[in-house]
Amino acid sequence: MAELRNCPMCDEFFNYTGLREVCHKCALKEEDMYQVVYRFLRKRENRAANVDRIEEATGVDRDLLYKWVRKGKLHPAVFPNLGYPCDNCGHLTTKGKLCEACQGSLKSDLRTFEAAKDFRDEIVNRDRGTYLADKRKR
Repeated sequence: MAELRNCPMCDEFFNYTGLREVCHKCALKEEDMYQVVYRFLRKRENRAANVDRIEEATGVDRDLLYKWVRKGKLHPAVFPNLGYPCDNCGHLTTKGKLCEACQGSLKSDLRTFEAAKDFRDEIVNRDRGTYLADKRKR
């Protein structure tokens, strides 16, 4: 169902249907900017360009470049120095919301938490068993 929203780029009202985050006019502007960036990156000497170089050469905002990489319009497999910032630390990543280092840190923390929880549960179960054994002897 369509919802009336303000365009984040031009602040005009538009019907948000879930397909686009911006109004029709801004979507057309974004598509034009995408074509400029894509033409720039298709040249052999620019395929290894990073976000700073692309922003400098084309004038396209880096947040828009990150959005296109995140949505898969610009593939890091084809353009190896492209990525988008990790939601946790800000380092560039090419898949998911977290970079490899943050994923590793989070997994390590989860393993530690699970081990501590298992240890606490084991102590509770051991104490419970002892209590019931004493209760029956009386």
